[in-house]
Amino acid sequence: MAYSLTLGTISFLLAVIWGRPLINFLRRQRIGKPIRMDGPSTHQPKIGTPTMGGLMVIVPVLVITGVLNVANLLGLNLIGRSILVPMGAMAAFGALGAVDDLVGVRRVSTGILARQKLLWQTIFAAITALALHFALDLRSVALPGVPEKINIGLWYVPIAMFLVVGFSNAVNLTDGLDALAGSLAALAFAAYGVIAFLQGQIWLVAFDFTVVGAILAFLWYNAYPAELFMGDIGSLALGATLVVVALMTGQWLLLPVVGFMFVAEATSVMLQVGYYKLSGGKRLFKMAPLHHHFELLGWSETQVVQRFWLVGILTAMLGIALALV
Repeated sequence: MAYSLTLGTISFLLAVIWGRPLINFLRRQRIGKPIRMDGPSTHQPKIGTPTMGGLMVIVPVLVITGVLNVANLLGLNLIGRSILVPMGAMAAFGALGAVDDLVGVRRVSTGILARQKLLWQTIFAAITALALHFALDLRSVALPGVPEKINIGLWYVPIAMFLVVGFSNAVNLTDGLDALAGSLAALAFAAYGVIAFLQGQIWLVAFDFTVVGAILAFLWYNAYPAELFMGDIGSLALGATLVVVALMTGQWLLLPVVGFMFVAEATSVMLQVGYYKLSGGKRLFKMAPLHHHFELLGWSETQVVQRFWLVGILTAMLGIALALV
């Protein structure tokens, strides 16, 4: 754990140091976030705030874990080769998010077409699931209260694909308020870091806390009022990588608990769309995702973020507790 926490600290320092130059570069390139005009009026002053802040997370994590993997080739045992799988997922989904962000800034405010994004998410999720199943020989699920993991065979692959695509989109939908998605993601990675530590997966613990450190650095600049937004490059990458980490622990059934607020945000969108179609134009929520609903109820942005974050702490604690049962 000392090694993992040290890596987390190094990751934070590397990310936070280059945060200011990154913000200045994004401003010069006019890579600013478009704001939906039908959203809460309090968000309109945010138009043009630099986006693609997920680079602050992805680059330090990939650099640190990449260097540690290179060190392995020199005879040092500093990181496990299994970490190449979450690294690959982070890089692939980060690249997809980067394209979406750039298209959203340069061409169409909504980014690339939803069906195109979903297609690439599915392709990357399939590659990730196959790597987990065949390269790492993962094929089981842990149930709270059951001593032995249950082997689900090839069903592991489509389930893993569904989770990767689902959570990458869920984190993306949550990224709508200053520090919301980042703080919840940091909690979720820390929770799975503890679970991996309890299992003795030291390299996975190291990776988890490296991610946590980088997210905390991003939150330094993303705290209200945000100087930098995460963008799809960060939200898609973090959502997919979180699922990979959960799958590697075998405790992926706890994802809806540990990542409860991500699930709630995504569910609110699905319910809103479904109810709108079935009711002939009526709305279940004042606005979806869920954080906008509470804003329109009168909660301030910081109240929404802090209260969602408090729920996130509780569900992360509950997830760790269930992993111990």
